Amino acid sequence: MSEYQYYEFQSIDRPLTKDELERVRTLSSRARISATHFVNEYHYGNFRGDERKLMEQLYDAHLYFANWGSRHLMLRLPTTLLPAGSAEPYCAEGALTCWTRKGHLLLDFAYEAEDGGEWDFETSFTLASFTTLRTELAGGDLRPLYLAWLSALTRWELEEDVDENEYTSAVEPPVPAGLARLTGPQQALADFLRIDPHLLAAAARASGAAPSQAIDKDALASWIRALPQREKDDLLLNAALGAAQQPGPALLARHRAASHGAAEPSTATRRRSAAELLDAAYEVRSEHTRQQEQAHAQTRRAEQRARESHLDRLTENTGQAWQDIAHLIGQKQPGPYDAAVTLLKDLREAHDRSGTPEEFARRLHDLREQHRGKSSLMRRFTDAGLPAR
Repeated sequence: MSEYQYYEFQSIDRPLTKDELERVRTLSSRARISATHFVNEYHYGNFRGDERKLMEQLYDAHLYFANWGSRHLMLRLPTTLLPAGSAEPYCAEGALTCWTRKGHLLLDFAYEAEDGGEWDFETSFTLASFTTLRTELAGGDLRPLYLAWLSALTRWELEEDVDENEYTSAVEPPVPAGLARLTGPQQALADFLRIDPHLLAAAARASGAAPSQAIDKDALASWIRALPQREKDDLLLNAALGAAQQPGPALLARHRAASHGAAEPSTATRRRSAAELLDAAYEVRSEHTRQQEQAHAQTRRAEQRARESHLDRLTENTGQAWQDIAHLIGQKQPGPYDAAVTLLKDLREAHDRSGTPEEFARRLHDLREQHRGKSSLMRRFTDAGLPAR
């Protein structure tokens, strides 16, 4: 089996310096490298760098996946936008790890396929699908963190050698609003982490409606006017100097928190245990299966009614049907030949329904005799189970 690994890094808050670029270029001679981007694919060998150190020192986002099932998404945010204490309740072994370095919080969303799992040669991702998650997290939307915890619960359910009491007694972290209606990047993360959609639906039952993402400019302007003059001067100075940590996201996060507009975790709802969530997911899955079976049964009944109606019309108009078959054959083309064969098979069933199978056999024999020089048509007749007598 051919191995495949994909590495992508992105610097969002600031471009890399010349010295930093030179340092990164020593890690790979084949990567596509710019002041804000690093992309490389490996079909053999491994990346020579340390992803964690690169994220701690240079980059704001990192994506990795391999065709044997390993997946990692790392994001780095200033702790002023997302404190470690806000993320820690959602951390779960093998799904989400967080740590701080030099005023930044680093998040590692991970998925590792079970041993012996099937290799994935089709799936591909790009970092662009996930970078907006940083902005969402900076604005107080903690849904990406809760999704990581759900990913861990999804895998716990599938593992055979895990201590059942170890995870079923675990209690879910605070439930953010809006789980029933994820943003595009959040849905991409749910797919990336292979979250069971039935488990997500069950978890969303305790989640309120997603807050509006629209910014009330008048309310924001009033809030900014109320900030201390010295603080506003410092913010403008940092913006003018092109500081790495631009004030915009932090201001918006503070404004949303002050106006209670962020997707804040629910505190009114009782926290559910992992066992309760898994039981609820089973109920959702069973109901979904029941609805699917019901829909399939309705479809089959509708198809059967349409079939019966079609055969009734053929039974009443067999003469016209035979004329239609003759017209189709007369076109001497593959498509009309196929249509003629389909109509013949239906007409055979119509003659059986009306008690005249001998008439059908006689007319089919005459048809074959009339067109026996058309080898392509004869082959179609034989393949369709319409042989000569």
